Amino acid sequence: MARIAVGGFQHETNTFAPTPADYAAFESGGGWPGLCVGGAIEAAVAGANIPAGGAFAALGAAGHQTVGLTWAAASPSDKVSAEAFERIAGDMIARLKAALPVDGVYLDLHGAMVAENFDDGEGELLRRVRATVGDRVPIAVSLDLHANVTRQMIALADAIAIYRTYPHIDMAETGARAAALLIDMLASGRRPAKAFRTFDYLTGIPSQCSFIEPCKSLYALIDSLDRKHGVTLSFAPGFPMADFAECGMSICGYGHDQIALNNAINELQAAVVAAEPDFALVLHSPAEAIRRAMQSGAIGLPTVLADTQDNPGAGGNGDSTGLFATMLAMRPADAVLGMLIDPPAARFAHQLGLGNTASFSLGAISGVAGMLPVHGRFKVEALGDGNFTGTGPFYRNFRLHMGPMAALRSVEAPGVRVVLATTKCQTADQEMFRHVGIEPKMQRMVAVKSSVHFRADFQPIAREVLVVKAAGPALADPAEFAWKKLRRGLRLRPLGPRFV
Repeated sequence: MARIAVGGFQHETNTFAPTPADYAAFESGGGWPGLCVGGAIEAAVAGANIPAGGAFAALGAAGHQTVGLTWAAASPSDKVSAEAFERIAGDMIARLKAALPVDGVYLDLHGAMVAENFDDGEGELLRRVRATVGDRVPIAVSLDLHANVTRQMIALADAIAIYRTYPHIDMAETGARAAALLIDMLASGRRPAKAFRTFDYLTGIPSQCSFIEPCKSLYALIDSLDRKHGVTLSFAPGFPMADFAECGMSICGYGHDQIALNNAINELQAAVVAAEPDFALVLHSPAEAIRRAMQSGAIGLPTVLADTQDNPGAGGNGDSTGLFATMLAMRPADAVLGMLIDPPAARFAHQLGLGNTASFSLGAISGVAGMLPVHGRFKVEALGDGNFTGTGPFYRNFRLHMGPMAALRSVEAPGVRVVLATTKCQTADQEMFRHVGIEPKMQRMVAVKSSVHFRADFQPIAREVLVVKAAGPALADPAEFAWKKLRRGLRLRPLGPRFV
């Protein structure tokens, strides 16, 4: 029986977003469990679609003892504050030192963390972990599909496993896959061969969905190559909102035979290079999407609109009003938008009380330039405390705490409703509507603050999914960001201009 240290530090950093991640953001967790330490970690992630949960289960099934360190996650946003990084990383390393000796380390990381004091947050954390345990102790890591994998991560970790689905319905499975790589190292007494490649173009996150091409075929190819060559490959399309030199797409792989591994990764590299033109994605204006939904949506088979550029899962604050204001102006029937993250409005709805009507000022509270709130009269149709359990494939068994929630109906456009929430979290589970009495499939039009994760739970009920380009900080076209630190020559979108 080996003794395995387990920790995690998750943040997806949009360096163009309006709000940084301070220590309090990790304490609350957003849609994730709040910061936890020691033995409390396993209980906090047990049964949920969280990488550490899968790793704990796999390590326990193999008969190994686990020692909890520190685990923390926060909603995507601007950079992690230096104070938050040092407090969380410092606590993890202190607990690791106290736990020594250990036979191995598993870390549940994201791969796209930028801190105020370190562009490569995960690389710096791995540097500290490696310095603590030495070169002989194997380190296995799980990463998000949106990881910007760096050379330092590859050098310091002995094995990395990356999600293979977007929506990320395989997070726990990936944690178990990383744990299996660690278990194999412990059993064999040797480290696997490595391979790593990067690419010369960025692609927006809506086109990275594994339900659609080209990622659907690329991930199928990875499964085939793993079986054919006896290797473990990963593809990270990257998070094209983090302004630092190593932002971008990558592939990595591990195996016992370097030649077989090289053959496999060369084939995958060629496929990703060839897929560049296929990563282009059609984006709709709010008016275009609403008009199309009004013509085709039906109760029982709604049209789903993704308000992708205000995705709280990519650094947006969930409070932009472009799509919502257009819905109110066009007055569709049986339409709902959620979740609009507006704590003052949600609290006001609770003070006002069920069934009452008043003037509201909704959204645009995070200070994004040019964003204006929506003013109008709304009736409070439902209230909720925001505490419920996710049931969809992405948030399954997550114990969600959204703070005070409310469903409002517009008086001026009575076919339009909006779901308010207090805690920032992307709309990726139907329970976020059901909690305030709205059954999504009984609408003609459902607008969600999400880019892709919503597809796991909403695409099965949708007549059609439309990706909408309304104002917001999580730009769907990476070429529109004001980049400063990227490496020269990187194409800012598929087949697009190069960064100079």
